Amino acid sequence: MSDIRIRLIAPSGYPHDPAALARGVERLRKAGCLVEGLDVLERADLRFAGSDAERAADINTLASMAILPDVALVTRGGYGASRLLPHLHYDALRERLADASTLLVGHSDFTALQLALYARSGVRTFSGPLLADFGSAACTSETWRHFWNTITSPASSASWSGTPTADVDVQGPLWGGNLAVLCSLLGTPYFPQIEGGILFVEDIGEPPFRIERLLYQLHLSGVLARQRALVLGDFSHCRPGPRDNGYDLAAAFAQVRAVAGIPVIDGMPHGHAANQLTLPFGAPARLRVADGRAQLDFEGYPHLDRPAPAGLPENP
Repeated sequence: MSDIRIRLIAPSGYPHDPAALARGVERLRKAGCLVEGLDVLERADLRFAGSDAERAADINTLASMAILPDVALVTRGGYGASRLLPHLHYDALRERLADASTLLVGHSDFTALQLALYARSGVRTFSGPLLADFGSAACTSETWRHFWNTITSPASSASWSGTPTADVDVQGPLWGGNLAVLCSLLGTPYFPQIEGGILFVEDIGEPPFRIERLLYQLHLSGVLARQRALVLGDFSHCRPGPRDNGYDLAAAFAQVRAVAGIPVIDGMPHGHAANQLTLPFGAPARLRVADGRAQLDFEGYPHLDRPAPAGLPENP
């Protein structure tokens, strides 16, 4: 295969597990990729992967590079991307990236940048694995395969078992990300005004009542009413507390279903978990659910005209 150039970007937390990131780099190299920007793995400033200026430059530099990388891959999540939003060169990024095949990939805290880039520049990104995920011992062949199949194809799909209230067949732009980060940008100029979309959300470490409260924020602000469907991904370590008295995620999701006014489908294997999908933010998509099985198809997104690497390399 032709060498795929991957440039690392670190817009959020510093590499608290350097060994996992190093394993991710080696796995990508074993797959035949050229990995650049390794200097970001050495940066740390308090809880961040460098100063605000350094981390914003990871993104802004893409607007001025003579030769763009094939993939700009986020190293890890955490917190810090929101601080960068006023410092991004949106017009320059639109001019350089809107029609380019460079693919920006990440999830978790990267959601803030995905929302802002789409709202202010029309730049489409991918919600997918981080470098830390590729270096994790828990990284699965399904995660690896879906990542490469998606970014090297003009169309892709995913399917899973869900629990809808009725059969569903809707179409619209696919968008979303981490629920807490997404809600943190409501009411700001960095939140895209998407009508008739298929909204997906996921989160980690939030108790069920906070998940419900965040989903209610989307409901009460009118965001849910403007969508065709809400898709629930993984909510890892979102456990009830000692005072919840039987109230759990299932109860929270049932309440949201009762008020949302749109189909709510759960079970999508995406988020902070071993199995992850790679989802093109803003791409035209179709969601069908029948007999408890969900099928999500998407197309028309930027992709690489290269063959996908072989299977997941063994952990170095």
